[in-house]
Amino acid sequence: MNEQARKHLYRRFVSFKADDTVAQALAKIQKQRADQQITYFYVLDDQQRLVGVVPVRNLLFAKPDTKIADCMLPDVVAVSDEATIAQAGSLMLEHKLLAVPVVDEERKMLGVLDLGHFTEDAIDSLSMMQRPQIDRFFQMLGLHISLNRHVSPWARFKERFPWLLCNVASGLLCAFIASFYELLIQQVVLLAMFIAVVLALGESVSTQSMTVTLQALDERYFSWSIVRRFLSKELATSLLLGAGCGLLIGIAAFVAKRQFIQSLAVGMSVSLSILTACGLGVLIPSLIRSLRMDPKVAAGPIVLACADVATLLYYFNLMKWLVM
Repeated sequence: MNEQARKHLYRRFVSFKADDTVAQALAKIQKQRADQQITYFYVLDDQQRLVGVVPVRNLLFAKPDTKIADCMLPDVVAVSDEATIAQAGSLMLEHKLLAVPVVDEERKMLGVLDLGHFTEDAIDSLSMMQRPQIDRFFQMLGLHISLNRHVSPWARFKERFPWLLCNVASGLLCAFIASFYELLIQQVVLLAMFIAVVLALGESVSTQSMTVTLQALDERYFSWSIVRRFLSKELATSLLLGAGCGLLIGIAAFVAKRQFIQSLAVGMSVSLSILTACGLGVLIPSLIRSLRMDPKVAAGPIVLACADVATLLYYFNLMKWLVM
């Protein structure tokens, strides 16, 4: 892992010129033979300097007369030929890349480094790995690199603590909301009995939706049109989940206290909180991702905090509206 990256390059890679058309690029691919499975195509200038990268997806969906300059990504993540394998792996992990170009001090491209360099087993198995397995491989690689970095407990604290303040703030806000409805809680015993269940269901559904969304965001290029389609599917699912859970909890509340209106309020609160929690679980990670931040650390505390506050507001106000 501490060897220099330039010692482990694939030097026969597919490259284009910026003024090539997609048709010319495809013809060039058929003529050239790369040393490894192709993940990205690279764009070089006349001095062989790296100026762009073309993901396979962009090339396949472009029209034949499209210029490579119009479908390439100009902001290329590259690693210096002086970097170590561990440093290259860290860069790939940070940007979720399957391969990274290696350049010299003049940014002339020397070759390509891919995931196969990190374990001997991966060389044989990586070509057969599906997307979820590749993600798990990144996680294992991340653990290894983090250990090599010797990240201090204080650095980890500074990374995580600000987001946990969302939970602290939401806890205090929930306590304030509950105190505002103290008289209602004293009058309606059912409120106190089922508050933990209602909160737990909202948090569980928001966590499920968030987990599915994070996985989807890792597997796709981000766009709000994808988020809208994904949100519509999740909301349809949450309607069924809310109806089922609301009905069960409402029946349980009625069996416990034989109060139909109060039990109806509990069941409706569960349904609305699940629907809202699902929407939050999709929208908040997507918003964080759109801001080019990593949603994995930040999304959880924010989603749970918002879900708790929304659930309590539904719970108390529905009960107050129906009963009082």
